[in-house]
Amino acid sequence: MSREADGAAPGYRVAVRTLCEFTARKGDLDYRFTPAPSAREGIEGHARVVARRGPDYRAEVPLAGVVEGLQLAGRADGHDPRRGELEEIKTHRGDLSRMGENQRALHWAQVSAYGALLCEAEALERVTLVLVYLDVVSGAETRLTRDAEAGELRDFLAGLCRQFRDWAEQQAAHRQSRDRALTALAFPHADFRPGQRALAEDAYRAAASGRCLLAEAPTGIGKTLGALYPSLMAMPRRGIDRLAFLTMKTPGRRLALDALAALGAAAEAADRLPLRVLELVARDKACEHPDLACHGEACPLVRGFYDRLPAARQAAVEQGWLDREGLREVALAHQVCPYYLGQELARWSDVLIGDVNHYFDDSALIHGLAQADDWRLALLVDEAHNLVERARGMYSAALSQKRLNRLHRLSPPALKRPLGSLVRRWRELLREQPDVEWQALASIPEGWLGALQRAVSAVGDYLAEHPEGGDPSLREFLFEALAFARLAERFGEHSLCELRRAGQGQAVMAIRNLVPADFLRSRFAAAHSTMLFSATLSPPAYHRDLLGLPDNSVVRRVASPFMAEQLEVRCRADISTRLKDRDASLGPIVEELAGQYRRQPGHYLAFFSSFAYLEAARARLEAVYPEVPLRAQQRGMSEAERDAFLAGFSPEGSGIAFAVLGGAFAEGIDLPGERLVGAFVITLGLPPFDPLNEALKQRLQARFGRGDDYAYRVPGMIKVVQAAGRVIRGPQDRGVVVLMDDRFARAENRALLPDWWGL
Repeated sequence: MSREADGAAPGYRVAVRTLCEFTARKGDLDYRFTPAPSAREGIEGHARVVARRGPDYRAEVPLAGVVEGLQLAGRADGHDPRRGELEEIKTHRGDLSRMGENQRALHWAQVSAYGALLCEAEALERVTLVLVYLDVVSGAETRLTRDAEAGELRDFLAGLCRQFRDWAEQQAAHRQSRDRALTALAFPHADFRPGQRALAEDAYRAAASGRCLLAEAPTGIGKTLGALYPSLMAMPRRGIDRLAFLTMKTPGRRLALDALAALGAAAEAADRLPLRVLELVARDKACEHPDLACHGEACPLVRGFYDRLPAARQAAVEQGWLDREGLREVALAHQVCPYYLGQELARWSDVLIGDVNHYFDDSALIHGLAQADDWRLALLVDEAHNLVERARGMYSAALSQKRLNRLHRLSPPALKRPLGSLVRRWRELLREQPDVEWQALASIPEGWLGALQRAVSAVGDYLAEHPEGGDPSLREFLFEALAFARLAERFGEHSLCELRRAGQGQAVMAIRNLVPADFLRSRFAAAHSTMLFSATLSPPAYHRDLLGLPDNSVVRRVASPFMAEQLEVRCRADISTRLKDRDASLGPIVEELAGQYRRQPGHYLAFFSSFAYLEAARARLEAVYPEVPLRAQQRGMSEAERDAFLAGFSPEGSGIAFAVLGGAFAEGIDLPGERLVGAFVITLGLPPFDPLNEALKQRLQARFGRGDDYAYRVPGMIKVVQAAGRVIRGPQDRGVVVLMDDRFARAENRALLPDWWGL
């Protein structure tokens, strides 16, 4: 469905693929089949097939027509007029006979729909329909053919359209209702907070003009509502189809849902705001039966999934508000899987709230839907200062020699040879390379990579044949190896191949992304508008360069509504926290902590660069000042343990809580008023000085001329400002921040601190 389609049911426009996916799928949802090829593999597979065809062959044939009042549009993969064949090309991995019948039926529906449109457009009486399945590993083609008359195809397509027409009319009516309500949308509070109006105005201009906005705004001004409200207002005025609010962590999704709930309560309509809101949840957190395999013979919620989907889908869109619990309730009421119901509903929702990987990952759901259905999509990216590191993680992969060796020892006989070949190639590679702990390889070793690809193919085939059996680590290996192999195909100067040794048989081969811009640039270009917002987006060139933002991106800094008098900022330039000075630093650090606590009792956070440094300071403080209440973040805390740690900041209590800079308690937490009166930031937060970061520095220097800044200084100072930002959360807050490191006195570091601190 595209934006031109939403105005009225007659002429409602729908993509052929969307029509077929809506009407032609039946039976079980089945994920026993070997992992599907990636989107990139699909594109490359199509190109391989087309290259084999003759000179009369036409690829990517645009087809359109009006059937049963619906405007249909799409592209057939290929047409050979001389042979009278219309092809639909699909890529696969593994034994094709294991593909589910429901999937095959969907493919026949697609090529049949295109066949009907082709016959109508070119006045053909008949056409030969061909399903071409290309194995992305072997390159082999399997062709399934079916001769069809034009009248037969026309009747088939008309039947699909009649099934879809009621839904189309409902969609068009919803779009009209939604746009009317958003045109009259009221701000949910009596007035904007200081700074919030300026942010909202910038957000509206970005959405209205279709540009990218990099907005730095201080904590405590209501950035979430300040971004959502104007973006929603722009939707009807600029024909925006969907709004995606993307977060780095789960609490960010909750803030967005709360803001939308407030807007709904303020809506002028007599009932709720007619807005379909969907919270996207990770599969492992949404799964009701994690102990069961994901196919109809094992899990009752995917058995007959597509048969029960229409009723569940209808109930869901009528409910409209589909946060995690709301979606789960609808899914279980109709006995379908909550996770896969959410995947289906993403196409029909107005506002999508989820992790950034739902748009920026290589196989992201939201991006795929936006491309398939030609959405005009507005993106809002919260806590955007984290996107560089998150994106690097999305486009990085690693494989462990130790895990491979274990897998080989425990593997079934059918896999001994392919896994053994990879084991041998790894040993040979290590003998060929210098015996050093870490090294960057100029390229991914061809022999090793070839052995990996053969192992992937063998493990994939085995798991398809034995979906219920085998070591679970086989499946883990398959997905990790697939991720590595896919990134290897796209290896370039944006990434680095590293080989690490940690002892006999414990090497790690990894592809580390260094410059995510080369992967993200097309994602930003595909969106109608993007707003990236955070309290720490300085310097903007860092984010523009490393994220690949459009050249016409707009940078805005919202002036802080807070006064320097609200926050006392002191710099202890007499303390060095460098590794060689750590032991000597413990005495003055402890004296500063205890002295500040005695002068002004209350809740404090003390941030250290590592757990080792934290624990050393904790031991010293407990020994010298046992009367100071003290608690500390622990390694690997569960969600419940993190919640308990935060609950300790009660207004009636006091004490110093130790935490790691850049960790769970250094950003994204809200401790207003007396719950937090001060913070100590003990170090610049620089990334470790190690071979990988030095290689990163060299690569960024060569590409942007800012190696030291981009690899070390900017990421470190972002952590510092985020941690200090926990103290002042509102106009009535008062507090203190103590920066401990002599390097805070340097001009180049102070330039990255907020002006309103008054340093």
